[in-house]
This record gives sequence, C-alpha cells and structure tokens, in this order.
Amino acid sequence: CDLGKMAAHGARLSLLLLLCSVLEASSWQTVRNSTQPPPVVIWHGMGDSCCKGVTLHFIKLVKEAIPGIYVLSLQIGNSIKEDIKNGYFMNVNDQVELVCNILSKDRKLKNGYNAMGFSQGGQFIRAVAQRCPSPPMINLITFGSQHQGVYGLPHCPGESSQFCDWIRKLLNFGAYRNSIQKQLVQAEYWHDPMNEELYRSKSVFLADINQERGINESYKENLLKLKKFVMIKFLKDSMVDPIDSEWFGFYKAGQAKDT
Repeated sequence: CDLGKMAAHGARLSLLLLLCSVLEASSWQTVRNSTQPPPVVIWHGMGDSCCKGVTLHFIKLVKEAIPGIYVLSLQIGNSIKEDIKNGYFMNVNDQVELVCNILSKDRKLKNGYNAMGFSQGGQFIRAVAQRCPSPPMINLITFGSQHQGVYGLPHCPGESSQFCDWIRKLLNFGAYRNSIQKQLVQAEYWHDPMNEELYRSKSVFLADINQERGINESYKENLLKLKKFVMIKFLKDSMVDPIDSEWFGFYKAGQAKDT
C-alpha cells in the first residue's frame, strides 16, 4: 500500500493499515498466478447505499491503497433510493439470497474475494460467508457490526431520522411479531435479553446465523474457511447498543445493563 497518499486522512490511517495488511497479505498467497489482487466486496450499513456517503469514501480509499483492485459495492435494488429503503424494509434472508446470486454470476470473483461489511452490512455479509461458499470469501472485515444483535436504536445516520422514528415505534409495538420480523430489517437482528427464549424462537435471521436454534454444520465449516475474520469495534459508537455486540458480546440474560 502507498501509505504516503493516505497520510492526509489522519484518524483513518489505522483502518487503512489494517486493510492493507489483511487484503494484501492474502493477495499473492491466494492467487499466485494472477497479477491482480483479489477483489473486494462491500456491503454498506443502515441509511447508506452502495455508491454514496461513507461507502463511496471507503471505495476510494481501498482503490488508492491497492491500485488495480476490483471493488464491488453491493446495491440491493434497482436504484440508490431503493437500496437505502431496502436497508430498512427488505427481508434480510432475501437480501442475502440476492447477494449470493450476484456474487455467483460475477466472473471477476470466481477465484475468491475479500469482504468488508459496515454496521448491519457486517452481519449480513457474514451470513453470505456461512450460506454461500462459492465463490469463496477469503477474508472478512466488519466495522461496527451487530453480530449479537441490538437491544436499542439510539439514533440513525444522516437523513434517516424519520425512518428511525417509524422503526422505534414498530420495535416497541412488537419486534417478534411475524409481520414485523418478515418486513423490518432491524427487527431481524433485535435481541431481547429479557426474553431469550422468545428471541431464539421468533428471530428469522440472527438466531439462525448465530446457531442459536440448533447447529448447522455447513455454517460452521464455511466460516472456518476464512483465512481471517477481523471485527472492528468502535469504543464510542452511539448507534450500537450494546457496543460489545461488535465483538460477539451481549447483555447477560435477564437484564440489559451488564455485558
């Protein structure tokens, strides 16, 4: 990586060092007969899209850090507007299936790819690693992702405050109602520590990929195929509750204070 070009980004330099070490370390080991580094697939977070905001910034950083790299930033829908909307209202299992189909048809990914997931996109692309081993995911980096779910929605980014207000009302109304689980993305990784049994029985997404209703051996085998799985935890994150979820931690059962 040309770190000289990155110096101007200040606080983001540490993230770039991590990207360089993880993404480049595997490049020549994985595709020895290729002059191109392995591609990168990015799944954006809530309120963002494939091609604007934070995601666009990171696409530029990755391309500057590793010249010639192919970056696929996932668009869930036919437009940026639809992509943002689907981050709230498209069933996560359907999103994962859609992404698996996109990846399987992209010939540039056939020899393997590295993956990056931001916020909720992190647990979503982890599900891709567990459910869809072809094409192979080489390394996975998640940034502030809710791997054990959330029990709170403090605030949303950017211009999404109205969506957040609607989501809070729906979650308070009944996060585990079938109609809400099937249509509200944030309900699908809502984890109620006050009622773990209800969570395990009704969660249509998170409880499944976290093996909390039974063991799916293929999920385990596929995840173990990753060379590296790096989880970035933001210590001052104001969106993820609890923050420890970013490292697979969570509240102790029966209360919502201690993790």
